[in-house]
Amino acid sequence: MNTHLNILQRWLVEQRIDVAFINEPSTIAYLSGYESDPHERILALAVFATGEPFLFTPELEKEDALKSDWSHDVYGYLDNEDPWALIAIHLASRKSDLSSIAIEKDFLTVGRFEKLQSFFPVIPFSDVTPKIQAMKLIKTPDEINKMMEAGKWADRAFEIGFKAIKEGVSEEEIVAEIEYALKKEGIKEMSFETMVLTGVNAASPHGTPGKRRIQLNEFVLFDLGVVYNGYTSDATRTIAFGEPSKQAKEIYDVVLEAYNAALTAVKPGITAGELDKIARDIITKAGYGQYFTHRLGHGLGSSVHEFPSIMQDSDFVIQEGMCFSIEPGIYLPGIAGVRIEDCVVVTKDGCKVFTHTPITYTSI
Repeated sequence: MNTHLNILQRWLVEQRIDVAFINEPSTIAYLSGYESDPHERILALAVFATGEPFLFTPELEKEDALKSDWSHDVYGYLDNEDPWALIAIHLASRKSDLSSIAIEKDFLTVGRFEKLQSFFPVIPFSDVTPKIQAMKLIKTPDEINKMMEAGKWADRAFEIGFKAIKEGVSEEEIVAEIEYALKKEGIKEMSFETMVLTGVNAASPHGTPGKRRIQLNEFVLFDLGVVYNGYTSDATRTIAFGEPSKQAKEIYDVVLEAYNAALTAVKPGITAGELDKIARDIITKAGYGQYFTHRLGHGLGSSVHEFPSIMQDSDFVIQEGMCFSIEPGIYLPGIAGVRIEDCVVVTKDGCKVFTHTPITYTSI
C-alpha cells in the first residue's frame, strides 16, 4: 500500500471510521495512481481502516485500472447495472458490520450521497475532506519535481502563444495554436481551459476566449497551465502588443509592484491573510482596490485549485512545502485587465517559483 493510503488508513483507525468512500477523480488519482475522467459514470475508491482497499470503475475502464500502478482489487460495472447496489455489496463484503463511513462532502453530490445512504440508512457519515486537504498540503520532493516540470511546460506554452500574436489574429486562434503545439510535443492535457484575452476582454478575470481579434497597442492576457504526470501548473502573463495606453501601463506597474511585494514576503510563519493584504494594500493605495476582485491565490498540486485560499482575513499559517499561486490583478471595465501569476513552493526561508517567463511586459 502506498504512503498516501497508509496515512489515510491510520487516520481512519484513529477516528474509528470503518471506511473512506472517495469519489473525486483527482483524489482517487492521488491515493491510487489511477487517473480517469469517468464523465457521468461512477468512479470510486474505498479505503478501509482494516482490510484491503478497492477501486470501482465503469467496466470499460476496468482493464486500464488493472494495468495501472494500482495493485489491489478493481471491480467494474456495466451501464445497465446499478453501481450503488454493487458498491454496497463490495463494501459489505470487506466488512459485514460497517458502522461508519467517511465521504468527501465537498465533492459528493446530494443525489449520489442519497443513493449511497439508501443502502446504509442507519450508519453515520462523516467528512474526510479536511484530512485529504491536510494530506495534500505539504508536497513531497517527488511532487515538487513534477510541478517544476509542469511549470517548464507552462513556460513553453507562453513562448508558443507570444509568437502567435499578430494583428487580426483571434483569441481562439492563439489558444488553438498553443494547445495543438503542446499536444505535438507530448502534453496530453491542460490544467484548465487556456485563456487568451485581448484588450478590454481581459477586464473579465475569468473571461472566455472568443473571436475578438488582436488590435495594435493593447495588452494580451495569457492564463494557462499543463498537467505533467498527474501534477499541474498555473501561470498568467500580460504582455503588450505595441504601446498600450498610459492608464493601461499604470495598471500593469501597480500589479507588478503588488506581485513582487507578495512574492518577496512568502515564507513559513506568515499568514495567508497577511500575504493577501500586502498585495491588496498596494493596489488599493494606487486607487484600484475595487478592481482587484478575487483572492491573491490558491493551493495547487494534483488539482489546479486546492486548499488553502490565500485570501483576506485568513489566519492560515504558511508552512514549508506548501504550493500556491500569487496572482494579483486589476480589471478596469472598458480599459484593460492585467494579472501576473506564478505558483510557488515555500522553502525554509522564502519560496521558489515554478514558472520563469519574464514578468515585465515586452512590447511585441
